[in-house]
Amino acid sequence: MAGKADGPFKRVLVPVLLPEKCYDQLFVQWDLLHVFFPCLKILLSKGLGLGIVAGSLLVKLPQIFKILGAKSAEGLSLQSVMLELTALTGTVVYSITNNFPFSSWGEALFLTLQTIAICFLAMHYRGETVKGIAFLACYAMLSPLTPLAVVTLLQASNVPAVVVGKLLQAATNYHNGHTGQLSAITVFMLFGGSLARIFTSVQETGDPLMAGVFVVSSLCNGLIAAQVLFYWNAKPPHKQKKVQ
Repeated sequence: MAGKADGPFKRVLVPVLLPEKCYDQLFVQWDLLHVFFPCLKILLSKGLGLGIVAGSLLVKLPQIFKILGAKSAEGLSLQSVMLELTALTGTVVYSITNNFPFSSWGEALFLTLQTIAICFLAMHYRGETVKGIAFLACYAMLSPLTPLAVVTLLQASNVPAVVVGKLLQAATNYHNGHTGQLSAITVFMLFGGSLARIFTSVQETGDPLMAGVFVVSSLCNGLIAAQVLFYWNAKPPHKQKKVQ
């Protein structure tokens, strides 16, 4: 009877949130004293990771909707967005290659798709729609063909890509005196997500390269978040229409 009762409960927890060893020690042997905190750390990491992945489905939608609503990508640094896309792509391919659990990197996949959309919209509203279509076609063709050596290089280059990309955006904000079409919701969600990922990447992958990328990403996202707060009441100057 106990085995039948445990069946559905066990299928929910193992292996999505807990390894089978933890489940057996906690719910079969009731060995709470020796395994509670180690297993709790695993449960927290898995739950947090899956929460980040679920939240990533919506992270950049406010940014996309803001661009569409304004019909402008003013204030966005295209170079910064492209560098972010490079870093995200490297994380996705590197994680798949190393068979890391989806809960430790899944948000990078969804953020990649949303970042591709932002890249295209930025080009489109700058009058470079053909260039944007060519970019989409090239990305779709080249991504699956990336060799292993390039995958490792991409991941290793994530730190400089993240730093340079965010600094370019920060410089654009400083030069403009406002944050333009940057979405505050997206910026703060990215900052919070990168902070949480430091813990989950250490816990689930044990890869110092992955953890290091998220440490640097948190610092850089924090800089952009600070600028959003600093320029909160600053508005882009209205463009005056030319009198005929």
